[in-house]
Amino acid sequence: MRIGPYLLRNSVMLAPMAGVTDRPFRQLCVRLGAGLAVSEMLTAQVALYDSLKSRRRRDHEGEAEPRIVQIAGGDARMLAEAARRNADEGAQIIDINMGCPAKKVCNKAAGSALLQDEALVEQILDAVVNAVNVPVTLKIRTGWDREHKNGMRIAQIAERAGICALAVHGRTRADLYGGEAEYETIRAIKAAVNIPVIANGDVHSPEKARAVLVHTGADAIMIGRAAQGRPWIFREVVHFLATGSKLPPPEADEIAAIMLAHLDNLYAFYGEFTGVRMARKHIGWYLKTVPHPVVLREQLLRVESARVQRALVCDLFGDNNNELELAA
Repeated sequence: MRIGPYLLRNSVMLAPMAGVTDRPFRQLCVRLGAGLAVSEMLTAQVALYDSLKSRRRRDHEGEAEPRIVQIAGGDARMLAEAARRNADEGAQIIDINMGCPAKKVCNKAAGSALLQDEALVEQILDAVVNAVNVPVTLKIRTGWDREHKNGMRIAQIAERAGICALAVHGRTRADLYGGEAEYETIRAIKAAVNIPVIANGDVHSPEKARAVLVHTGADAIMIGRAAQGRPWIFREVVHFLATGSKLPPPEADEIAAIMLAHLDNLYAFYGEFTGVRMARKHIGWYLKTVPHPVVLREQLLRVESARVQRALVCDLFGDNNNELELAA
């Protein structure tokens, strides 16, 4: 799949997730097969860019190209300014968030709340596309609620504005993350436009990925929650789409090495205090794939020392601590 001048190595992408797809996680998912990893949502308020949170979200050092930055807001001028700022700082693709269903985002007339105002959508897309010389992409939902599914009209507005690719989460804002993704709507959107369409929602296995691509006709798929604690899903899906055969699940020693490398990257990126706390949720997700004593889980999610947290992960996988540390 191509986005502007960038030919992606495959059509399986990591979806942007606030509080999850930080630089360490993006790098890990790309290493394990993702063809593109979208950054966490970044506010359009450039006045806040010097905050520690924003500086971390804008840190793309060492990331594979193309570097894609997602921005969110409800004001066309501010979004255009944010797009310019990020492009000037090295963003190679700008993604606009019109899909986030979170109340704190929608209450500010941003994210999927924008789908209620098609004129404003057009104004924003025109402003951002005209503000930068890099490709601009858009992520949406199928509409505000089941009675107001306007994803097809939004897609057509996006195409006219010069959006280079469109990601569609197959739910309305009112659905949040409940129920099943509506692939029929994604299929209709794909048929209505000539720009690449990326299908998102409930892709949790290689077989599901292929079925979604076949049914919707989408050019690519985007995986979000299914990658939490299972970042190797990207290589599994890529392999299955290419060969029709399934890769064996990772062995325990490889999972240990992946976890330890991820923890080390989190500690290095955030520092020990925040890194340990950011690691807790990832450890919780990893533990869903690894048999473990309940008491060890409690320790892992309570510990405040990077050294102890890392040692407990080694304990989880046996006594080969030295080997695991080298593998990491």
